[in-house]
Amino acid sequence: MNKIPIAVAEGDGIGPEIMRATLHILEAAGAALEIHKVEIGEKMYLKGFPTGMDPKMWDVIRGTKAFLKAPITTPQGGGFKSLNVTIRTTLGLYANVRPCVSYFPFVATKHPEMDVVIVRENEEDLYAGIEYRQTPDVCSSIKIISRAGSEKIIRYAFEYAKRTERKKVTCFMKDNIMKFSDGLFHKVFDEIAAEYPNILNEHWIVDIGAAKLADTPEVFDVIVMPNLYGDILSDVAAQIAGSVGLAGSANIGEKGAMFEAIHGSAPRRAGQNVANPSGLILAAVQMLVHIGLVEAGEKIHNGWLATLEQGIHTYDIFKEGLSKQKVGTAEFGAAVIKNLGKNPQQLKTVAYSRAAEPLIHKHLPTSSSRKLVGIDVFIYFRGQMQQFFDRISHINVGALRLKMITNRGVRVWPQGQPETFCIEQWRCRFVSDEDKAVSQHEVIQILHAFDHVQMDVIKSEFLYTFDNKAGYSSAEG
Repeated sequence: MNKIPIAVAEGDGIGPEIMRATLHILEAAGAALEIHKVEIGEKMYLKGFPTGMDPKMWDVIRGTKAFLKAPITTPQGGGFKSLNVTIRTTLGLYANVRPCVSYFPFVATKHPEMDVVIVRENEEDLYAGIEYRQTPDVCSSIKIISRAGSEKIIRYAFEYAKRTERKKVTCFMKDNIMKFSDGLFHKVFDEIAAEYPNILNEHWIVDIGAAKLADTPEVFDVIVMPNLYGDILSDVAAQIAGSVGLAGSANIGEKGAMFEAIHGSAPRRAGQNVANPSGLILAAVQMLVHIGLVEAGEKIHNGWLATLEQGIHTYDIFKEGLSKQKVGTAEFGAAVIKNLGKNPQQLKTVAYSRAAEPLIHKHLPTSSSRKLVGIDVFIYFRGQMQQFFDRISHINVGALRLKMITNRGVRVWPQGQPETFCIEQWRCRFVSDEDKAVSQHEVIQILHAFDHVQMDVIKSEFLYTFDNKAGYSSAEG
């Protein structure tokens, strides 16, 4: 049988130990894999590679069918960017899939019926990493939600539910506040849900949805979310199911895939042979199914379940009265190998269907009329509201008129309130009367006018209407 090439990175901290245990299990299960080592992480950052990886390694990863990666450490300070985010976005791995399952009664949990899969958007949202320090005391992050990105992840969630015979897909978002960004995610969810009449659908505001997930996770099946919510709540879900250390993660794209445990590198536990390799083992199972080695994936997963049932547990899930034997990383891996070919007696035996073909998306951009009607100008000014207003109140260009001033999104002029606390970042909105079209020359002249009165412009944002509807937040922020 021809071996399937995969890239493997041992990572940092506990990474080499849990990867060693995982690779031993893959070999013992007869998985026909050809291993290509990739060096990434802290050592590479410190060698001067700002992404944590030698650029030559991209060709190694591209030349394989999947990338199995142990956790890495990103050095503090120095402007280092997360390698995880870089890999996901560079390779277009748009879908992050995290099963969070209860293994009651063998692993302690308050939610014995929990079986939730979180499908997290993986390329945009605040994780685009577009940030600015605008003044000495004000920083800004840009949240990006696109129709194309939303369509990809939401359709993947429904296709996953269809393929795995799950009954419901739930959307978490916060469109009562972020009406444009999360509002678009919600709108696309409703559009795509209509294409899957045999799958139930629902949506929750993320705060009450998170509360319900923490309290009654058994009411959920597949949950699809934008990037940040999905990152946070998949960790919460994994922990309440039993332990973050038990959860694997798949990052799926049209042209590649990466598999990893959801936890970090835990450097304080490194070299002690205590770390739980289960998250990486289950990520490797996801990988095997993805590349078509379904039989090996089933063998490992069922052997792992049998090991849990026998009470052979690492320190993080060991409980007196529940567990039978506390073991280290290597010993746990050896126990799984011993149980290959066995099925669990009480936990549900795993049976996987064949791997799904990658979803190839054909996004059709929305057609609408777009009209420039104004500009928001952000100013750095340390002083009182009246002082600020006196400096800029006369600024008007052509059809553009100063309509409001806000501070942290709260209107302070006109009709501001004296109790409002202001910081050193001010937003001045200039809009044409009755949303008449203006030229880019006119809005640029507004910036020249601020320069003329020696005001410190931080940034600007052009204001557009789309089909005569405002494409920007209201006067109240």
